[in-house]
Amino acid sequence: MSREPPQAQRRVTEFGEPHDARERHVAHHQIRRGHLSVTSRRILETKYRISETAMALFLDEGYANVTVEAVAEASSVSRRTVFRHFESKDELAFPDHTERLGLVERCLINATPETDPVEAVIAATEESLRDFLSRPELVLRRYKLTRVVPELRKREVIEHERYVVLTRSFLRDHLPADAPPFQATALAALIDAIHRSALGNWVRSGGATDAIAEVKAGMEWVRRLMAHQSTYSTSPLLLASLPDTPHNRRVLTSLRDAAEEVL
Repeated sequence: MSREPPQAQRRVTEFGEPHDARERHVAHHQIRRGHLSVTSRRILETKYRISETAMALFLDEGYANVTVEAVAEASSVSRRTVFRHFESKDELAFPDHTERLGLVERCLINATPETDPVEAVIAATEESLRDFLSRPELVLRRYKLTRVVPELRKREVIEHERYVVLTRSFLRDHLPADAPPFQATALAALIDAIHRSALGNWVRSGGATDAIAEVKAGMEWVRRLMAHQSTYSTSPLLLASLPDTPHNRRVLTSLRDAAEEVL
């Protein structure tokens, strides 16, 4: 009985997915760089198909009742193939974050030296949101799952923290040397919170809100905060004690209103 050469055995595929570990590494590297070959796209689509099948089963049968073997059978792949793409069961609902982190990282790396670092993070975050919204059914289905499965809710928090770590590191490396030591952490958390708020409103509405517009409005608010800080960090402050009179109260009220417009 003739046997297939080992090299040929490594090339056996399920739905076009290469079994060779080196090819999978190359595919993920291409995904990270944003240059997808036909093979890389096929690998990525297989990953998404497994995830969407798993989420449908989780919603229909209950997360605790669905095994990896059941997901593999419903996806028409082997158990081994599932674990090539996902390290654990709770990762099955999150097929997109690794690739999206690569997208954010590329945006930050490709920012020119003249680009303000906060603007670079804002642009990367807006691009991340657009990528989220490119697969609306996946995002909406995952939202339903995370509301009823505590394990997946915890996993979602962990996945989102990876974005904050990435942008915080970038800001630490690129903000001016005299920036307050807390600024990188604060800005990364604030920008991420605006992104998550817009995305959260979008999924809770069933996709009816304009998440892009919400994020852009939030980022304009961040820009005003930064402009306000820049103005007042280089300008002297004036402190005064005034008599408590109706006239002075009116003046102070006008100053307060003007300050609110700046912020």
